[in-house]
Amino acid sequence: MKHRQLVLWRIGALVAFFSAVVISLAGHRSSVSALASHKPHIVRLAITGIVQNDVTQTVRALKQAQSAPDVTGLLLVVDSPGGGVTGGERLHEAVKRFASVKPVAVSMGDMGASAAYMLSVPAQHIVALPSTLTGSIGVILQRPDVSVGLGRLGIGIAAITSGAMKDQTDLTSTLTPEGRQMLQGLVNDLFGQFVSMVAEGRHLSEEKVRSLADGRAYTGRQAIALGLVDELGDEDAARIWLRKQLKIGNAPYPVLPLLSSRTRYWYEWSGKKALLKGLLGGTFSSLIDREGLDGAVAILQL
Repeated sequence: MKHRQLVLWRIGALVAFFSAVVISLAGHRSSVSALASHKPHIVRLAITGIVQNDVTQTVRALKQAQSAPDVTGLLLVVDSPGGGVTGGERLHEAVKRFASVKPVAVSMGDMGASAAYMLSVPAQHIVALPSTLTGSIGVILQRPDVSVGLGRLGIGIAAITSGAMKDQTDLTSTLTPEGRQMLQGLVNDLFGQFVSMVAEGRHLSEEKVRSLADGRAYTGRQAIALGLVDELGDEDAARIWLRKQLKIGNAPYPVLPLLSSRTRYWYEWSGKKALLKGLLGGTFSSLIDREGLDGAVAILQL
């Protein structure tokens, strides 16, 4: 009896799983919801929470909107402490390409810092609240070292490497002075790229940006005096700036979401972990637990 119930449960779980896949694929086909409109309109993109490194869906949507004749501008609404350097860089490039042909305005909420500031700087106009935390121009690479703790437990790890630096990102290996210098070189190079993006986007000298880029955050009120943002205000201020650029006066003009609320890949489904654990066991579930950011990040930590 129990075996039969287990079989029925697994069949039901499989049906639910593949139904979620079909629904998500249908949502993906309509991912750029604004493109369904045939009237001139502005697209709105919200960047909230941690910036992940996999931003393929958003980059693809921006590219489609950039070439869509009915899309006339982009309203980028940012409320994020930052995140992955790779994700921030990819979004920066996508926004930069869009801004090269159509106006882009950014409206920052509570935070628009680090990687979130990185992706904002190609915009022609950045609006922040007086209390917004922005800037935080910098990169951090955290490298845990558990070798001492393992040693106290009597556990030794022997790393057989092809080069002296190969194990220097392994948390079970002792970080050597040479390894620290190597990792610092990576951070310095990524930081230099970040500085160049800000200098180009904000029309500031790299020397000026470096003087501001010790990792600290600035309030919106401080940032406007430093040239990091253009205006103090809310999302309505960013919309007004876009309307002026498009010369539409007070005429009704739609602002539509760039991404449909239905746009979700199957692996973003909230119940995926429990379902896949039941279907495939703990091994696959443990892989899901590794979701997050790897490598260097540009994030404001509070």
